[in-house]
Amino acid sequence: MRALCVDTAQRVNELNHIQLDLVAISFSQTRKPVLYGLQASLTPLRFEGGSRYGMHEGRRVTVQRLFDERDRELLYILNFYLPRFTDLDFREKLVTVFHELWHISPNFDGDVRRHAGRCYAHTSSQSAYDYRMGKLVDRYLELHPPSRLLRFLELDFNQLERRYGRVYGFKVPRPKLISV
Repeated sequence: MRALCVDTAQRVNELNHIQLDLVAISFSQTRKPVLYGLQASLTPLRFEGGSRYGMHEGRRVTVQRLFDERDRELLYILNFYLPRFTDLDFREKLVTVFHELWHISPNFDGDVRRHAGRCYAHTSSQSAYDYRMGKLVDRYLELHPPSRLLRFLELDFNQLERRYGRVYGFKVPRPKLISV
């Protein structure tokens, strides 16, 4: 999954700002094997404008910091929900990956990309947002990414298990908000 995300960020100009070495890529197991519900999520580890502090329910808070094995502070957690994500069709999986990567602020400061209006995360139209992600997926596929990076997306969860054995990855717990 990391190799796929790195490749998309390198090939698609609108995602070139993403430094995947500062993004934790995680998975969570869904309770039920159904397609509805969250497929993936992006958790920013900073507040608006990259600030380490923000307001939540009327109190000043910071986000619990997360570091990698080289003691570098991570700025985002990209989480995929299994088996739900893996049971999508090939194109929907790619649209989901682009959807979550697009949320990463162009400043790569730990905040999300903010759109005008009340619905700052997705704009006022989730379908228009996903349509735009579909266009980015089309452009990415026209650049002929290596098939070895995409092959696993053609399989659902059960097929992945049959072909490769256990499906595994890192689980990163959602960081806590800490009052300051």
